[in-house]
Amino acid sequence: MKVLVIGAGNMGLTYAEAMSKSKLLKKRNLMILDSSQEKTLSLKKIIHFEVHENLEDCVPKADLIFIAVKPFHSEDLFKKMKDLVNEGQIVISIMAGVTIKSIQDQLGLQKVVRAMPNLPAQIGKGVTSYTASKEVSRIELLTIENLLDTTGKSILVSSEKFIDASTGISGSGPAYVFYFMQSMMEAALKMGFSGNDSKMLVSQTFEGAVDLFNQSDLSPNSWMERVASKGGTTRAALDSMEDNNVKELIKEAAYSAFNRAVELGKDK
Repeated sequence: MKVLVIGAGNMGLTYAEAMSKSKLLKKRNLMILDSSQEKTLSLKKIIHFEVHENLEDCVPKADLIFIAVKPFHSEDLFKKMKDLVNEGQIVISIMAGVTIKSIQDQLGLQKVVRAMPNLPAQIGKGVTSYTASKEVSRIELLTIENLLDTTGKSILVSSEKFIDASTGISGSGPAYVFYFMQSMMEAALKMGFSGNDSKMLVSQTFEGAVDLFNQSDLSPNSWMERVASKGGTTRAALDSMEDNNVKELIKEAAYSAFNRAVELGKDK
């Protein structure tokens, strides 16, 4: 099996690096291509990649083609690819908002998988939601799942609606966490802590809370009740968030990302 990754940006290179260590791929069975000459030169220094500069040299040889370019580059890319692909190939797209039907129509292929990864994939802690056209077999889906799992965990969802929804939750989600962390760090600085101490206090608090949550069956609400005693400091903070409608604002933010993902699909 030969895999081609088109686009060596953050996510494309993350998947390429992770898949290169997979037992599913033998040495030199991972191809990669990027439009940037500077990026291509740096890729050639990585010995476990077969680096290409032209679509003609790599697209026809691939069994699986990962598309990891910006959505606005897709139409031009697909025009160049259309005469190079064959019906046996599977395209896996990690482009936000570009629908399966759009890819099928532009490439003339039927086997298409649409996936939504997130940034923690860079450290093997990512989560990727994915769905596929009906032409992709169960065996092919299992292979794809194993490749996606090289960056963390994957979730097979029933329709593209949930890919757009995943954009609002997990795809954009790390930014929400960073936003909350930044706010807490700024509060710590205002209280007089140093920059290093502020970072340690906040990062360790987040890491510990997530580990507690993952290692138990308790809901977030249950954990909050355990921490927040009546009339105490934590209850004062949580009451402030409730009074300021923080929960609803977070939900609205997630839906804004979801709705934008849907809009991007309509634009295509």
